[in-house]
Amino acid sequence: MVYHIVEETGKGGWTVRDTELLRRIAAGDEAALHELLRYYGPRIRYIIRPFLPDTREQEECVQDVAMTLWRKAGEFDEKRASFAAWLTVICRNAALNRARRRKGETPLDESVTVPSAEDEVLRRERQQRLYQAVAQLYGTERQIFFRKYYYGQSTAQIAAELGLTERGVEGRLYRLRDKMRRLMGGEDG
Repeated sequence: MVYHIVEETGKGGWTVRDTELLRRIAAGDEAALHELLRYYGPRIRYIIRPFLPDTREQEECVQDVAMTLWRKAGEFDEKRASFAAWLTVICRNAALNRARRRKGETPLDESVTVPSAEDEVLRRERQQRLYQAVAQLYGTERQIFFRKYYYGQSTAQIAAELGLTERGVEGRLYRLRDKMRRLMGGEDG
């Protein structure tokens, strides 16, 4: 199976019932997978592009995503995550795995030390502070944060997509990092 993504925005009244498509995919309906990929192709490319700048690698990654969706469609649980979040994780993992293979990185050696219980508690506390800080971001500030630190977009990409100048994005990132430090308790205000 080779899927070519059609750059379709889903406008014009066409809607997708994600849960129904996933049910059909889990039942082995290849047409449902093709429909899902046709609709979500732009989102898939948007997620993987920062990790894989080469078009050929992006195409291969789309195939990886398609195979993962085919295998895991029955595992999706809408009570645990939205379809968009689930798809984002699949795409991001596929892109990171392909990027690691490209760079010749190997999996971590088993001799790596396991974090202590104290380290794990500290990590969870930092993670909780981060979630709370991110919850206080709104609008463009929140978009810039996710585009830079979650999707790995460059300043130029963020500027182009949000209609800002690169210098404007850099200034906002500087203020955003300062705000995040304060919100997470790293500095007094």
